[in-house]
Amino acid sequence: MCWSATADLVAGTAIAAVGAVCVVRTVRARRPRDLPLAALPLLLGAHQIVESVLWRSGGGTGSATLAWAVIALPVLALWVPAGVVCAAPRRAHGRLLIPLAAGAVTAAGLAYALATRTVTAEIRGHTVGYALGLPHAELLVAGYLLATVSSLLLSADRGLVLLGVLVAAGAAVCVVLWRWEFISTWCAFAAVCSVALLWWTGRSADQPVRRRPPRDRRPSGPGTPEG
Repeated sequence: MCWSATADLVAGTAIAAVGAVCVVRTVRARRPRDLPLAALPLLLGAHQIVESVLWRSGGGTGSATLAWAVIALPVLALWVPAGVVCAAPRRAHGRLLIPLAAGAVTAAGLAYALATRTVTAEIRGHTVGYALGLPHAELLVAGYLLATVSSLLLSADRGLVLLGVLVAAGAAVCVVLWRWEFISTWCAFAAVCSVALLWWTGRSADQPVRRRPPRDRRPSGPGTPEG
């Protein structure tokens, strides 16, 4: 697949539409605490649309570059683990505190870097490379992946674990094939994978909770009329 302004615009619009469906399904048939994850495709779709603007401007250090980096780096680092904690079963909350803490620390470091440094986008063939000059870049990337990928894998929810497997595989592929454009290609891959949330939101919408009928407490005996 080749990335371009048109590809990002079309993909972003389609993924944002999927996110809108996920949000509507959640409002109608799921718990309010599922909304942050249900809205994730909406955020990632908008993110790809921002990158389509960046393509047309030729990269550089403009507002589109900064907006793209803010969503890709600190926002996602905290949004994903926080959303997973909200949606996951209670039995998983204890172990999810680790990726949530990693996300909070990583997001703070990335936000500080964006506030004090200039992020630059460079068009490299059919991909976009982003340069920020991060201090301790390897540590921040490790914290970022711990927050986003491991939170999904540890969620104890089948749909979210599936999404975690997909984005982990995407991260591995992007590191091998597009090392210098990792963050751009991985975000695009994660956006496409987030379509799995469409199935996740629809699964509970189609399977409402069944309540047990009340037990008949009438006394039984020879004088009790049969139904």
